[in-house]
Amino acid sequence: MNRLPEKSVDMIFADPPYNMQLRGELHRPDNSHVDGVHDEWDKFDNFKSYDEFSRAWLTAARRVLKDTGTLWVIGSYHNIYRVGATLQDLGYWILNDIVWRKTNPMPNFRGTRFTNAHETLLWCNKGEKYTKYTFNYDAMKALNDDIQMRSDWTLPICSGKERLKVNGHKGHSTQKPEALLYRVLLSSTNKGDVVLDPFFGSGTTGAVAKKMGRHFIGLEKEEKYIRLAQDRLAAIDRLEDDVLEVTPAKRAQPRVPFGTLVERGMIQPGTLLYGPKGAGGKQPVAKVRADGTLISENTKGSIHQVGAHVQGAPSCNGWTFWHLQVKEKLVPIDILRQQVRQELH
Repeated sequence: MNRLPEKSVDMIFADPPYNMQLRGELHRPDNSHVDGVHDEWDKFDNFKSYDEFSRAWLTAARRVLKDTGTLWVIGSYHNIYRVGATLQDLGYWILNDIVWRKTNPMPNFRGTRFTNAHETLLWCNKGEKYTKYTFNYDAMKALNDDIQMRSDWTLPICSGKERLKVNGHKGHSTQKPEALLYRVLLSSTNKGDVVLDPFFGSGTTGAVAKKMGRHFIGLEKEEKYIRLAQDRLAAIDRLEDDVLEVTPAKRAQPRVPFGTLVERGMIQPGTLLYGPKGAGGKQPVAKVRADGTLISENTKGSIHQVGAHVQGAPSCNGWTFWHLQVKEKLVPIDILRQQVRQELH
Protein backbone atom coordinates (compact mmCIF):
# COMPACT_ATOMS: atom_id res chain seq x y z
CA MET A 1 0.00 0.00 0.00
CA ASN A 2 2.86 2.38 0.70
CA ARG A 3 3.84 2.19 -2.99
CA LEU A 4 0.38 3.17 -4.23
CA PRO A 5 -0.32 6.83 -5.13
CA GLU A 6 -1.87 9.02 -2.45
CA LYS A 7 -5.65 9.42 -2.63
CA SER A 8 -5.95 6.92 -5.47
CA VAL A 9 -8.73 4.51 -4.41
CA ASP A 10 -12.47 5.05 -3.96
CA MET A 11 -13.16 2.27 -1.47
CA ILE A 12 -11.23 -0.20 0.66
CA PHE A 13 -12.59 -3.53 1.85
CA ALA A 14 -10.33 -5.14 4.44
CA ASP A 15 -10.65 -8.63 5.87
CA PRO A 16 -7.54 -8.68 8.10
CA PRO A 17 -6.37 -11.54 10.30
CA TYR A 18 -8.72 -11.87 13.28
CA ASN A 19 -6.04 -13.01 15.76
CA MET A 20 -8.41 -15.76 16.87
CA GLN A 21 -6.05 -17.14 19.54
CA LEU A 22 -7.23 -20.71 19.01
CA ARG A 23 -5.81 -23.35 21.34
CA GLY A 24 -5.61 -27.02 20.41
CA GLU A 25 -7.64 -29.03 17.93
CA LEU A 26 -11.42 -28.84 17.64
CA HIS A 27 -13.60 -31.90 17.04
CA ARG A 28 -17.29 -32.52 16.40
CA PRO A 29 -19.36 -34.79 18.69
CA ASP A 30 -18.68 -37.69 16.28
CA ASN A 31 -14.94 -37.00 16.82
CA SER A 32 -14.41 -35.74 13.24
CA HIS A 33 -11.94 -32.89 12.91
CA VAL A 34 -13.14 -29.29 12.45
CA ASP A 35 -11.14 -27.46 9.79
CA GLY A 36 -10.73 -24.16 11.65
CA VAL A 37 -8.34 -21.23 11.31
CA HIS A 38 -4.85 -22.39 12.28
CA ASP A 39 -2.90 -20.49 9.63
CA GLU A 40 0.35 -18.78 10.58
CA TRP A 41 -0.86 -15.45 9.19
CA ASP A 42 -3.51 -15.33 11.94
CA LYS A 43 -1.05 -15.74 14.82
CA PHE A 44 0.33 -12.81 16.80
CA ASP A 45 2.51 -12.85 19.92
CA ASN A 46 0.20 -10.62 21.94
CA PHE A 47 -2.40 -7.87 21.69
CA LYS A 48 0.32 -5.21 21.47
CA SER A 49 1.80 -6.72 18.31
CA TYR A 50 -1.67 -7.05 16.78
CA ASP A 51 -2.45 -3.41 17.57
CA GLU A 52 0.83 -2.31 15.94
CA PHE A 53 -0.04 -4.35 12.87
CA SER A 54 -3.52 -2.77 12.71
CA ARG A 55 -2.16 0.75 13.11
CA ALA A 56 0.37 0.18 10.31
CA TRP A 57 -2.06 -1.04 7.66
CA LEU A 58 -4.83 1.41 8.63
CA THR A 59 -2.36 4.32 8.38
CA ALA A 60 -1.35 3.17 4.90
CA ALA A 61 -5.00 2.73 3.95
CA ARG A 62 -5.94 6.24 5.00
CA ARG A 63 -3.17 7.71 2.84
CA VAL A 64 -4.34 5.99 -0.37
CA LEU A 65 -8.06 6.56 0.24
CA LYS A 66 -9.64 9.49 -1.59
CA ASP A 67 -11.23 12.21 0.54
CA THR A 68 -14.58 11.04 -0.87
CA GLY A 69 -13.81 7.38 -0.20
CA THR A 70 -14.81 4.95 2.53
CA LEU A 71 -13.25 1.95 4.24
CA TRP A 72 -14.90 -1.29 5.32
CA VAL A 73 -13.24 -3.63 7.80
CA ILE A 74 -14.71 -6.93 8.94
CA GLY A 75 -13.93 -8.84 12.12
CA SER A 76 -15.20 -10.95 14.98
CA TYR A 77 -15.26 -10.42 18.73
CA HIS A 78 -11.59 -11.45 18.78
CA ASN A 79 -10.39 -8.30 17.05
CA ILE A 80 -13.09 -5.85 15.95
CA TYR A 81 -13.11 -3.79 19.16
CA ARG A 82 -9.35 -3.30 19.04
CA VAL A 83 -9.49 -2.40 15.34
CA GLY A 84 -12.35 0.02 16.04
CA ALA A 85 -10.34 1.86 18.70
CA THR A 86 -7.37 2.12 16.34
CA LEU A 87 -9.61 3.46 13.57
CA GLN A 88 -10.82 6.26 15.82
CA ASP A 89 -7.32 6.99 17.11
CA LEU A 90 -6.17 7.51 13.50
CA GLY A 91 -8.99 9.95 12.74
CA TYR A 92 -11.40 7.72 10.84
CA TRP A 93 -15.09 8.44 11.40
CA ILE A 94 -17.32 5.39 11.88
CA LEU A 95 -20.50 5.72 9.80
CA ASN A 96 -22.08 2.36 10.69
CA ASP A 97 -21.36 -0.92 12.34
CA ILE A 98 -23.03 -3.67 10.34
CA VAL A 99 -23.92 -6.97 11.95
CA TRP A 100 -23.64 -9.84 9.49
CA ARG A 101 -25.94 -12.49 10.92
CA LYS A 102 -25.06 -15.87 9.45
CA THR A 103 -27.98 -18.07 8.46
CA ASN A 104 -25.80 -21.19 8.73
CA PRO A 105 -23.09 -20.56 11.36
CA MET A 106 -20.71 -23.20 12.61
CA PRO A 107 -22.12 -24.71 15.83
CA ASN A 108 -20.34 -24.44 19.18
CA PHE A 109 -19.27 -28.07 19.40
CA ARG A 110 -17.99 -27.94 22.98
CA GLY A 111 -21.19 -26.47 24.32
CA THR A 112 -19.33 -24.00 26.53
CA ARG A 113 -20.47 -20.75 24.89
CA PHE A 114 -23.25 -19.26 22.78
CA THR A 115 -22.97 -20.18 19.12
CA ASN A 116 -21.00 -17.41 17.44
CA ALA A 117 -23.48 -16.55 14.68
CA HIS A 118 -22.36 -13.11 13.50
CA GLU A 119 -19.46 -10.94 12.43
CA THR A 120 -19.19 -7.16 12.50
CA LEU A 121 -18.30 -4.76 9.70
CA LEU A 122 -17.23 -1.20 10.46
CA TRP A 123 -17.92 1.31 7.69
CA CYS A 124 -15.87 4.51 7.95
CA ASN A 125 -14.79 7.62 6.11
CA LYS A 126 -11.56 9.58 6.61
CA GLY A 127 -12.94 11.84 9.32
CA GLU A 128 -15.91 13.80 10.59
CA LYS A 129 -15.38 16.65 8.11
CA TYR A 130 -15.31 14.34 5.06
CA THR A 131 -19.04 14.42 4.41
CA LYS A 132 -19.03 13.78 0.65
CA TYR A 133 -18.84 10.03 0.19
CA THR A 134 -20.74 7.46 -1.87
CA PHE A 135 -23.80 5.87 -0.31
CA ASN A 136 -26.33 4.47 -2.77
CA TYR A 137 -29.24 4.73 -0.36
CA ASP A 138 -31.97 4.32 -2.97
CA ALA A 139 -30.25 1.31 -4.53
CA MET A 140 -30.07 -0.32 -1.09
CA LYS A 141 -33.74 0.42 -0.55
CA ALA A 142 -34.61 -1.07 -3.95
CA LEU A 143 -32.55 -4.17 -3.13
CA ASN A 144 -34.63 -4.57 0.04
CA ASP A 145 -38.11 -4.48 -1.58
CA ASP A 146 -38.36 -0.69 -1.22
CA ILE A 147 -37.77 -0.82 2.54
CA GLN A 148 -34.89 1.14 4.09
CA MET A 149 -31.87 -1.14 4.43
CA ARG A 150 -30.99 -1.83 8.07
CA SER A 151 -27.61 -2.39 9.68
CA ASP A 152 -28.29 -6.07 10.42
CA TRP A 153 -27.70 -8.23 7.37
CA THR A 154 -28.82 -11.87 7.22
CA LEU A 155 -26.67 -13.76 4.74
CA PRO A 156 -25.26 -17.31 4.55
CA ILE A 157 -21.60 -18.13 5.03
CA CYS A 158 -19.56 -19.25 2.05
CA SER A 159 -20.41 -22.89 1.34
CA GLY A 160 -21.35 -25.37 -1.37
CA LYS A 161 -20.16 -24.68 -4.92
CA GLU A 162 -18.98 -21.19 -4.00
CA ARG A 163 -16.41 -22.56 -1.53
CA LEU A 164 -13.09 -22.94 -3.37
CA LYS A 165 -11.40 -26.30 -2.85
CA VAL A 166 -7.85 -27.52 -3.38
CA ASN A 167 -7.40 -31.30 -3.30
CA GLY A 168 -10.72 -31.63 -1.51
CA HIS A 169 -9.85 -29.13 1.23
CA LYS A 170 -10.79 -25.47 1.71
CA GLY A 171 -8.74 -23.26 -0.59
CA HIS A 172 -8.87 -20.52 2.04
CA SER A 173 -9.95 -20.92 5.65
CA THR A 174 -11.87 -17.61 5.86
CA GLN A 175 -13.37 -17.17 2.37
CA LYS A 176 -16.21 -14.63 2.47
CA PRO A 177 -19.47 -15.09 0.54
CA GLU A 178 -19.90 -13.11 -2.65
CA ALA A 179 -23.34 -11.96 -1.47
CA LEU A 180 -21.69 -9.98 1.34
CA LEU A 181 -19.29 -8.20 -1.01
CA TYR A 182 -22.09 -7.60 -3.52
CA ARG A 183 -24.02 -5.61 -0.93
CA VAL A 184 -20.93 -3.74 0.25
CA LEU A 185 -19.91 -2.72 -3.28
CA LEU A 186 -23.44 -1.85 -4.40
CA SER A 187 -23.92 0.39 -1.37
CA SER A 188 -20.69 2.38 -1.43
CA THR A 189 -19.18 2.33 -4.93
CA ASN A 190 -20.18 3.22 -8.46
CA LYS A 191 -19.35 1.69 -11.82
CA GLY A 192 -15.73 2.46 -12.70
CA ASP A 193 -14.58 3.09 -9.11
CA VAL A 194 -11.29 1.65 -7.85
CA VAL A 195 -11.63 -0.83 -4.97
CA LEU A 196 -8.65 -1.91 -2.87
CA ASP A 197 -8.47 -5.13 -0.85
CA PRO A 198 -5.23 -5.23 1.17
CA PHE A 199 -5.89 -8.83 2.33
CA PHE A 200 -7.00 -10.28 -1.00
CA GLY A 201 -6.97 -13.96 -0.02
CA SER A 202 -9.02 -16.06 -2.44
CA GLY A 203 -10.09 -12.95 -4.39
CA THR A 204 -13.76 -12.54 -3.40
CA THR A 205 -13.56 -8.74 -3.52
CA GLY A 206 -11.93 -8.81 -6.96
CA ALA A 207 -14.41 -11.37 -8.31
CA VAL A 208 -17.43 -9.28 -7.30
CA ALA A 209 -15.77 -6.01 -8.36
CA LYS A 210 -14.96 -7.38 -11.82
CA LYS A 211 -18.50 -8.70 -12.24
CA MET A 212 -19.97 -5.32 -11.21
CA GLY A 213 -17.79 -3.14 -13.45
CA ARG A 214 -15.50 -1.81 -10.73
CA HIS A 215 -11.70 -1.74 -10.99
CA PHE A 216 -9.82 -3.47 -8.19
CA ILE A 217 -6.40 -3.76 -6.60
CA GLY A 218 -5.71 -6.90 -4.60
CA LEU A 219 -2.70 -7.26 -2.30
CA GLU A 220 -1.72 -10.75 -1.16
CA LYS A 221 1.59 -12.26 -0.01
CA GLU A 222 0.68 -15.98 0.16
CA GLU A 223 1.57 -17.65 -3.16
CA LYS A 224 -1.09 -20.35 -2.79
CA TYR A 225 -3.84 -17.72 -2.44
CA ILE A 226 -2.48 -15.69 -5.35
CA ARG A 227 -2.79 -18.69 -7.67
CA LEU A 228 -6.26 -19.46 -6.31
CA ALA A 229 -7.45 -15.88 -6.87
CA GLN A 230 -5.95 -15.66 -10.37
CA ASP A 231 -7.75 -18.80 -11.51
CA ARG A 232 -10.98 -17.58 -9.99
CA LEU A 233 -10.78 -14.13 -11.57
CA ALA A 234 -10.02 -15.54 -15.00
CA ALA A 235 -13.43 -17.23 -15.00
CA ILE A 236 -15.40 -14.08 -14.09
CA ASP A 237 -17.36 -12.20 -16.77
CA ARG A 238 -18.25 -8.54 -16.36
CA LEU A 239 -21.96 -7.70 -16.40
CA GLU A 240 -23.31 -5.55 -19.24
CA ASP A 241 -23.46 -1.78 -18.70
CA ASP A 242 -27.25 -1.60 -18.94
CA VAL A 243 -27.75 -3.91 -15.94
CA LEU A 244 -25.07 -2.18 -13.86
CA GLU A 245 -27.06 1.05 -13.59
CA VAL A 246 -28.46 1.57 -10.09
CA THR A 247 -31.36 3.61 -8.72
CA PRO A 248 -30.08 7.20 -8.49
CA ALA A 249 -30.29 9.04 -5.20
CA LYS A 250 -33.18 11.50 -5.10
CA ARG A 251 -30.89 14.23 -3.79
CA ALA A 252 -28.71 13.80 -6.91
CA GLN A 253 -31.62 14.48 -9.26
CA PRO A 254 -32.10 18.04 -10.61
CA ARG A 255 -34.24 20.29 -8.43
CA VAL A 256 -37.58 21.21 -10.02
CA PRO A 257 -39.59 23.95 -8.26
CA PHE A 258 -43.37 23.59 -8.34
CA GLY A 259 -43.50 26.95 -10.12
CA THR A 260 -41.77 25.33 -13.11
CA LEU A 261 -44.91 23.24 -13.73
CA VAL A 262 -47.02 26.40 -13.64
CA GLU A 263 -44.86 28.47 -16.00
CA ARG A 264 -44.66 25.55 -18.44
CA GLY A 265 -48.45 25.29 -18.49
CA MET A 266 -48.43 21.75 -17.08
CA ILE A 267 -50.65 23.05 -14.25
CA GLN A 268 -52.77 26.14 -14.85
CA PRO A 269 -53.24 28.90 -12.25
CA GLY A 270 -56.61 28.33 -10.56
CA THR A 271 -56.29 24.53 -10.70
CA LEU A 272 -57.53 22.75 -7.58
CA LEU A 273 -55.22 20.28 -5.83
CA TYR A 274 -56.49 17.63 -3.40
CA GLY A 275 -54.90 15.94 -0.43
CA PRO A 276 -55.79 12.53 1.03
CA LYS A 277 -59.03 12.39 3.00
CA GLY A 278 -58.60 12.70 6.75
CA ALA A 279 -60.08 10.58 9.53
CA GLY A 280 -63.37 12.51 9.42
CA GLY A 281 -63.67 12.12 5.67
CA LYS A 282 -62.75 15.75 4.98
CA GLN A 283 -60.46 16.23 1.98
CA PRO A 284 -57.97 19.13 1.93
CA VAL A 285 -58.27 21.37 -1.12
CA ALA A 286 -55.97 24.16 -2.29
CA LYS A 287 -55.89 26.42 -5.35
CA VAL A 288 -52.78 27.03 -7.47
CA ARG A 289 -51.74 30.68 -7.82
CA ALA A 290 -49.82 32.24 -10.71
CA ASP A 291 -46.52 32.36 -8.78
CA GLY A 292 -46.57 28.66 -7.91
CA THR A 293 -47.88 29.05 -4.37
CA LEU A 294 -51.11 27.54 -3.03
CA ILE A 295 -54.01 29.08 -1.16
CA SER A 296 -56.43 27.11 0.98
CA GLU A 297 -59.21 28.12 3.36
CA ASN A 298 -57.01 29.86 5.89
CA THR A 299 -53.40 29.75 4.71
CA LYS A 300 -51.15 30.30 1.74
CA GLY A 301 -47.60 29.34 0.86
CA SER A 302 -45.58 26.65 -0.90
CA ILE A 303 -46.96 23.19 -1.64
CA HIS A 304 -45.04 21.95 1.41
CA GLN A 305 -46.14 24.72 3.80
CA VAL A 306 -49.82 24.49 2.91
CA GLY A 307 -49.71 20.68 2.99
CA ALA A 308 -48.26 20.77 6.50
CA HIS A 309 -50.80 23.37 7.68
CA VAL A 310 -53.92 21.53 6.52
CA GLN A 311 -52.67 18.39 8.31
CA GLY A 312 -51.58 20.19 11.46
CA ALA A 313 -48.15 18.60 10.86
CA PRO A 314 -44.68 20.11 11.36
CA SER A 315 -43.66 19.32 7.79
CA CYS A 316 -44.96 17.81 4.57
CA ASN A 317 -43.67 16.55 1.22
CA GLY A 318 -46.05 18.48 -0.99
CA TRP A 319 -45.03 16.51 -4.08
CA THR A 320 -46.55 13.32 -2.76
CA PHE A 321 -49.32 14.92 -0.65
CA TRP A 322 -51.06 16.98 -3.34
CA HIS A 323 -52.96 15.34 -6.20
CA LEU A 324 -54.34 16.63 -9.48
CA GLN A 325 -57.62 15.46 -10.97
CA VAL A 326 -57.09 13.88 -14.41
CA LYS A 327 -60.08 12.21 -16.08
CA GLU A 328 -61.93 11.13 -12.95
CA LYS A 329 -58.72 10.08 -11.22
CA LEU A 330 -56.45 11.80 -8.74
CA VAL A 331 -52.74 11.55 -9.58
CA PRO A 332 -49.82 12.90 -7.51
CA ILE A 333 -48.26 16.08 -8.86
CA ASP A 334 -44.89 14.37 -8.48
CA ILE A 335 -45.59 12.58 -11.78
CA LEU A 336 -45.30 15.93 -13.57
CA ARG A 337 -42.05 16.71 -11.76
CA GLN A 338 -40.61 13.39 -12.96
CA GLN A 339 -41.54 14.31 -16.54
CA VAL A 340 -39.55 17.54 -16.24
CA ARG A 341 -36.59 15.70 -14.70
CA GLN A 342 -36.63 13.23 -17.57
CA GLU A 343 -36.45 16.09 -20.05
CA LEU A 344 -33.55 17.67 -18.16
CA HIS A 345 -31.73 14.34 -18.06
